[in-house]
Amino acid sequence: MATPGGFRSSVFFLVFLLQVVSAAAGSFWSVKYLPGFSGPLPFELETGYVGVGDSEEVQVFYYFVKSQGNPRTDPLMTWYIGGPGCSALCGFALEIGPLNFKIEAYNGSVPQLILNPHTWTKKANILFIDAPVGTGFSYAQTPRGLKKGDVLQIEQNHQFLRKWLADHPEFIRNPFYVGGGSYSGMIVPSLTQAISEGNSHGFPIINLQGYIEGNPFSVHKTNDNYKIPYAHRMSFISDELYESLRSSCKGEYNNVDPTNVECIKYVSAYQKCVSRINTGNILKPHCEDATKVTEAATFNDARRSLYNASEQQFLSPRVLPSIPLECDEYAFYLSYYWANDNRVRKALHVREGTIGEWFRCQSTKDYQYDFTSMVPYHMNLSSKGYRSLIFSGDHDMKVPILDTEAWIKSLNYSLIDEWRPWFNEEDQVLGYTRTYANNMTFVSIKGGGHTPQTMQHQSGIMFSRWIVGNPL
Repeated sequence: MATPGGFRSSVFFLVFLLQVVSAAAGSFWSVKYLPGFSGPLPFELETGYVGVGDSEEVQVFYYFVKSQGNPRTDPLMTWYIGGPGCSALCGFALEIGPLNFKIEAYNGSVPQLILNPHTWTKKANILFIDAPVGTGFSYAQTPRGLKKGDVLQIEQNHQFLRKWLADHPEFIRNPFYVGGGSYSGMIVPSLTQAISEGNSHGFPIINLQGYIEGNPFSVHKTNDNYKIPYAHRMSFISDELYESLRSSCKGEYNNVDPTNVECIKYVSAYQKCVSRINTGNILKPHCEDATKVTEAATFNDARRSLYNASEQQFLSPRVLPSIPLECDEYAFYLSYYWANDNRVRKALHVREGTIGEWFRCQSTKDYQYDFTSMVPYHMNLSSKGYRSLIFSGDHDMKVPILDTEAWIKSLNYSLIDEWRPWFNEEDQVLGYTRTYANNMTFVSIKGGGHTPQTMQHQSGIMFSRWIVGNPL
């Protein structure tokens, strides 16, 4: 396991800073129009690439949306999607960004885009970044560049941010926050710490203020183990089955001892009970997501890279299985057809020949999982006074709120604001919150699922209050 402070040697930083100063110039473009959106965009959008790695063999694609408030003074933040390997397009057009896909039956034309009234870009400048390599429109120029993992992602994301700021010096003084959701719970705290440590080594200084995490995967061992207590709390399994699971499995439901026949039997009974539950939001219908690469897919990493140029013609989007309109996954379905349209790629300035078929989420089979727990990182960052916002949809079964509450409790922070409801302007309860002495705020979102896509209105209110320092 990588430990806090163990990412880089001083030699690495000297090389790294020389790279930032001498090779900061990325490629970026102002985008005024997007296929599927009627008229000019009513916000400022930039897309581009930043080269990272020893020889810039990894070209990281991003969408940058300037704040619709005051871009010169509003915070600058990132939003990483997780997966690992899910595209930044999710954040830009499905979750917290300024656009949403219009949910209507796909008819073969470019899917339509509409404005998201709850976008976080009303209060912040946001970088939506395709990371790690192979995600979205990011690509490798060499076979070596295809390597990916937790530590490597931290190094490349850190380098990306310093280089991007060197190219955009007007944002160097803006308050900076690292943000992300889901598996990015393993990336956000460690990247925040790398930025904090890197600020002592030279230009450009990042005005780091804190970090934001949504439904964060934070501790490998405990996340799956909290799914069964969560299922019991939601009455998906009976009291009797839950007690049998507890007594036979001793709290370990994931890596079950193959000789523990009783535990295996009861885990199997549990799995039958929840097999048709939508774990992303337990209130929503169970739907299949055909827009991500699985280990069984024929698409492979080499096909996404520039060095294999003979296979780099844009693919005609294949026909996906039909998905009911009422499914959250229908927006994924539309994003697939939108991102695989040549007119869209031209508008976004995606480099020809670098990406074949775009998938919302890529395979993780070659990903190196270097971290097991983010708890030490949270403790270290809080000791330095950084602000943090941790929020969870209370109907998420992928990363149950029970798990998030447990690792936060293990930090042993003193409470300064006890558990209480928080409200919208009509005095309706949107969830519950508590605030800790170490600048950490925890927020539950009532009815929310695994991503901000399922809780745009509530999370928009939460963010707009927290980011300016107002109580929820």
